[in-house]
Amino acid sequence: MQHQEVDPPETLRAIIKDFWYLSRDFDDQHPSLEVVPDGYAEIIFCFGSACSLATPQGWQPLSSPFLVGLLQQPAVFHATGRVEIIGIKCFPWAVFELLGLPPGKDGVRSMAHPIAQLQAPLASWLAAGNVPEALAAVARYCKQAWPRGATDQLPGKAGEALWAAAGALPVRQVAAATHATVRTLERKFKQAAGHTVKDVAGLIRFEQACTHLWQHPAASLAGVAQQLGYADQSHLGREFKRYSGGTTPAAFARHAARWQREVNADFVAFLLA
Repeated sequence: MQHQEVDPPETLRAIIKDFWYLSRDFDDQHPSLEVVPDGYAEIIFCFGSACSLATPQGWQPLSSPFLVGLLQQPAVFHATGRVEIIGIKCFPWAVFELLGLPPGKDGVRSMAHPIAQLQAPLASWLAAGNVPEALAAVARYCKQAWPRGATDQLPGKAGEALWAAAGALPVRQVAAATHATVRTLERKFKQAAGHTVKDVAGLIRFEQACTHLWQHPAASLAGVAQQLGYADQSHLGREFKRYSGGTTPAAFARHAARWQREVNADFVAFLLA
């Protein structure tokens, strides 16, 4: 497995967290990859083996590129053989404006979009082993596509406040931090992200909990709950199970401790990215 990521240029840092590359071999022992919810939306390009998404109706083939929006439950992807992935990790209040698409609550969706014109040149760069140039090409596209001056800055300011507080900020305090009324904030944020401020705050805090427990699997759950702004340990447990598909924080911590003994450091870094 190989993983690389680069920061966006200064002009894109308000809308994009990073650009990343992953190469992974899917085989009989590891035929799928589970992606847990977090506070980002991702534009994904796949190369090599075709990727499919687990749905109640079975495996749904995905065309490249596709969008992974804010997930409410883990998403499971399946492939056979070697897969290379280029990802654009976007803040959820900016991804739809970047793409010129109406906001939605879809977890994973295929896209018929001009950004697909990158598929062929990216494939060429990857075939040549030039991952940095592939990532640079994606960054150039986003820089040209972003509608400078057209965006409402309120959702972005609200998002910055949420991330600064690791999601532990009530809506009224987010509104105060952005000098807006709660009603105006909620309306404009949902128009941009397709989700409410509370939705995004919950995902950010869940991601923080996952990261903390992965790095410190022996940590006190009561202490984690207090540190991340949950009302108590029970609140942490309910929210964690909600977004993890039923896994408890204690079970996740045990899983993290076991995996850190079994897998390489690069994979751990990818999971926490």
